[in-house]
Amino acid sequence: MSPGRRASRACEEIDSLSEKIPPQKLRIATHMVAEMLAPVRAAFPEVEVVTLPVEGELPPDLEAEILLTLPWGTPNLADALACGVKWVHAYGTGVNGFPFEVLKGVPLSCSRGASATPISEWVIAVLLAAEKQLPQTWLSEPPERWNIADLGTLSGSRLALIGFGAIAQAIARRALPFGMKVRGFRRTGRQSSVPEVEIVTSLEELLCDADHVVVAAPETPATRHMLNDESFALMKPGVHVVNIARGGLIDQAALARALDSGRVGLATLDCVDPEPLPEGHWLYSHPKVRLSAHISWSSPESHSGLMDRFVENLARYHRGEALDYLVDPVEQY
Repeated sequence: MSPGRRASRACEEIDSLSEKIPPQKLRIATHMVAEMLAPVRAAFPEVEVVTLPVEGELPPDLEAEILLTLPWGTPNLADALACGVKWVHAYGTGVNGFPFEVLKGVPLSCSRGASATPISEWVIAVLLAAEKQLPQTWLSEPPERWNIADLGTLSGSRLALIGFGAIAQAIARRALPFGMKVRGFRRTGRQSSVPEVEIVTSLEELLCDADHVVVAAPETPATRHMLNDESFALMKPGVHVVNIARGGLIDQAALARALDSGRVGLATLDCVDPEPLPEGHWLYSHPKVRLSAHISWSSPESHSGLMDRFVENLARYHRGEALDYLVDPVEQY
């Protein structure tokens, strides 16, 4: 047999053999409930999903390229990462509680920005509630006077956004049609993606004349307690402070002093430190505090939005493209 025929015969044998060996499946290990990965199975029916316990021993001989896990990690996270994981995705928009030290160079992404729409709607609702004195002006008995009130307006008021990521940008886009004047704070000074928003790089410039201050920055070691006695002193008396980010961004002892002195006229807090807030905490009863249980993200599409970010990145991974929504392990956001 000639060398050319031998080479041809070898190629045919290899082709035949490859048809008999099924392609290796992409395997995802996850700490999430299996039913939550239905969108993944629908988009990638060839992908194998292995459900892991959140603590305790992992399945023997576990191997997986991808790990979908909780944004605060799990007790067995390090063991899961040791099973050949090349990419980790945290099922959440923030990763301030994630144990970065166990990653050891494995890239981490999250579902950053997935809750921008419901959170921005919630912020507009509480800004309107503050200006229109809701629910205080609802009636349960005849008032002393009809047709008279001293209500505020969003039109012409100044909105300060601490942080200018996807959530803050969504807030800005909804605030501008109300006639609000919007500033955003970015340490880098990178240009605004919303042309009508002025970007500043100092808290003093951001806070000095704001009527409403919305905290929308990630919590990192560098941003913890960024609102403190010094930053409250920069605000004009009677300012409305809203937190939809993380409780640790505000020094709550300093907030109490600012509320009692009148520097802060109202604090609307969807995030506090700690969570859950213990019974008897002063934030429950302070007359100038409106408190909710970290629910501003909630909407009918909340969970699908978080999973959509993962599915988008899974498609990129499958095509060999660069991942999106990556977390900087040094900056921790």
